[in-house]
Amino acid sequence: MFAGKRGLQKPLIWLVYKTVSISHVLQVEKTQLKENVQNWIIRLTNDPIIKILTKNSNLTKVQLETLLIDVLAQNVSGKTLKYDEKAKLRLVKAGISRGSFNRTLRQSRKNVIQAIYTILLLGYLGIFDTTSLNPYLEISHKLKTYTDMYRDAFQGNKPTEEQMRIIKILSEELETSLNALSNPSVLSEKRDITSHS
Repeated sequence: MFAGKRGLQKPLIWLVYKTVSISHVLQVEKTQLKENVQNWIIRLTNDPIIKILTKNSNLTKVQLETLLIDVLAQNVSGKTLKYDEKAKLRLVKAGISRGSFNRTLRQSRKNVIQAIYTILLLGYLGIFDTTSLNPYLEISHKLKTYTDMYRDAFQGNKPTEEQMRIIKILSEELETSLNALSNPSVLSEKRDITSHS
């Protein structure tokens, strides 16, 4: 009977140890996931081009952060995340509630949809065919070139010095162009110029 008790105790201790170990591993994974996602968001939002684009978009920083977590955190974590888990990934120290996360997410999605509808409206009205939007369309192509080059440079091993030099030049050109085009009067000035010719 004593041997029987010892036989039962060993698996029980092992199960407790295993449960504690799994719990510890899951906690470490959650902490690492949070750190990885937050570091990734900080790097993105500190990018000078993203700063300019965000400043002139109709998304707030918090809405952009929330949208990034919702859309891309699953790729970073490698698994599907629930909304309460996503809420904990926000940069605020105390964290936020799932309800607050969902409200901000709804607002950001609404703003994205409105931005897309604005683009569709401009296209439908034929405004894209006017020269007034050409600088914005050109900057869109430059952004695509920049992101393609950046992705290609960092896809393999370490980027070459030449790749980094070109990326730096493109980044500086984009920053200058985006800052210049962010002034609303630029659009009306372009219209005035085209209407006088």
